[in-house]
Amino acid sequence: MLLDVQNVVLKMLAEGEEPSNALDALCRWLEKRLPSTIATILLVDDTGRLQPCAAPSLAPSFTSAIQGQPIGPFQGSCGAAAHSRQTITDIDLERSKRWRDFAHLILPFGLVACFSSPVLSRADKVIGTIALYFTEPRGPTPLEQSIVEGCLSLCMIVLEHKERVAEMQRLAYTDSVTGLPNRAAFSRKIEMRPIGPRSILLVDIDNLSQVNDTFGHHVGDALIASTAKRLLSTGEQMQAFRIGGDEFALVVDGAAPDVLYELAEEIRHACAKPTVCAGVNIRPSVTQGLAFNTGITQSAMDLWSQADQALYHAKSAGRGAWTVFDANVATAISKRAQAVQLLSDALAERRVEAWYQPICRLDTQELVGVEALARIRAADGSVVAAAQFHEATKDAQVAAELTRQMIACIARDVSAWISASVPFQHVGINVSASDLADDDFVHYLTEVFASTGIPLKHIILEITESVYLGDSNGRIAPQIAMLREAGFKIALDDFGTGYASLTHLVSVSVDIIKIDKSFIDLIGTDEASTAIVEGLLHIARRMGIRVVAEGIEHAHQERLLVERGCQLGQGYLYAKALPASEAAFLLKDKGQKTGPS
Repeated sequence: MLLDVQNVVLKMLAEGEEPSNALDALCRWLEKRLPSTIATILLVDDTGRLQPCAAPSLAPSFTSAIQGQPIGPFQGSCGAAAHSRQTITDIDLERSKRWRDFAHLILPFGLVACFSSPVLSRADKVIGTIALYFTEPRGPTPLEQSIVEGCLSLCMIVLEHKERVAEMQRLAYTDSVTGLPNRAAFSRKIEMRPIGPRSILLVDIDNLSQVNDTFGHHVGDALIASTAKRLLSTGEQMQAFRIGGDEFALVVDGAAPDVLYELAEEIRHACAKPTVCAGVNIRPSVTQGLAFNTGITQSAMDLWSQADQALYHAKSAGRGAWTVFDANVATAISKRAQAVQLLSDALAERRVEAWYQPICRLDTQELVGVEALARIRAADGSVVAAAQFHEATKDAQVAAELTRQMIACIARDVSAWISASVPFQHVGINVSASDLADDDFVHYLTEVFASTGIPLKHIILEITESVYLGDSNGRIAPQIAMLREAGFKIALDDFGTGYASLTHLVSVSVDIIKIDKSFIDLIGTDEASTAIVEGLLHIARRMGIRVVAEGIEHAHQERLLVERGCQLGQGYLYAKALPASEAAFLLKDKGQKTGPS
């Protein structure tokens, strides 16, 4: 008799049926074999609370009422059986002390008595109960008792299987480092259509890879776990997920935009507090991208994509901030994607060229050198200026490949100039953060110029202040020191635009500073800009650093700079960027024949 139901239940499990369905089948079999009974099977979870698994003949109102109830001596027959680990029989539910808080739930169904047995696991742990309810005030018959006892081992198998399935699901949808739901859980969550407005915040830990590289992954994991706790502390109105190595997602339903902005600010402040991770002091920060849907027509994937685009835009604007997706972000992302495609195609097809803008000695009008600037030769032969693909250089891979191809062009051109006795002192080459992050970069540069016979005294590497601002792990300064030791000169480009410009002069030795065009534009008309230029020139003289004024377009700017002691400049007043052959011709005509290198 029991063998039949065992085969049915075990076959259901083997075929992948939900354990609850198998337990439902067992209850129905019991009710069919034992007339005038109602069968139920409850799970006891790890917190000692009852969770209904199967009660096919009882109304959902009853199972809902007992869901999550703690086991105990006065928690009904099943709660008492689980608590005492013994079979419990209550022949009068209306008067039973165990049922004083629950009798009103079961009596309306015409059930007046209950017989419940605990289900023990192989490890002798109470994992559930199986119960029969009667319509008469009685206990179980010997047959009923025998059948229930025979079903206990089958219940154990199914409940243990249910626990294993639940654990596997938990592991499949839970991040092991933080305990948060993972990317799969996030995908499942956002596929559920919300009733009202929904927002997604993507939160990215800044410079996590550098923490891992510098201190080890155990420190990085500690930072991830710390960030997760800080996110959870910002409020209960959102659900947090870890969806990538350094990325979290927050889903907020029903919140107005201003609430989202407040949450983003709270997260920014909470995640910027110094912390100790595995014994290492870390000053963290996070960057956020926000997107919200005020209706219910937008797809979940579109909303996720918009938050991702906002995050990307926020990173490019400066880490530690947050950006909301809007039409401006969409336009910027589209333009950047087009720029990346344009430059990537040009790099793949070797259509990148080096053009050269002269640098002039202001007092004599002699040319002392040039700055190499990237141009793209279009398929129709026209030239694409850097402004049309500059955004693409924010992509580390693209920027690194651009530098390599530019260096190859420059090495070829400069070698030809030397052979033709073209007078010049130096060529400036723009270098990106991704270049300096490459441990092989110093060796690569020295090899390229050595193989073409170019003395390194002719090469100036121009590094923008933004490179320093992104150097949270202190790798840039040692690389620059190695480059100077190898014989390269270093110029600090766009000087004055960063928030720690003077600090850079103290922390890193440079040979040249290039004052940003924004100051030159206002010299003589804006007192603050004029004072800054004067101050920079004075400081540079005291430190033995040469100065180049960028973006000189008018004679009066040149005059004011000369009056203040500036010796070198570049800009449209002297020449635009020229192809190598035209630059060589101009250098032969106006190049300084002698002078310091």
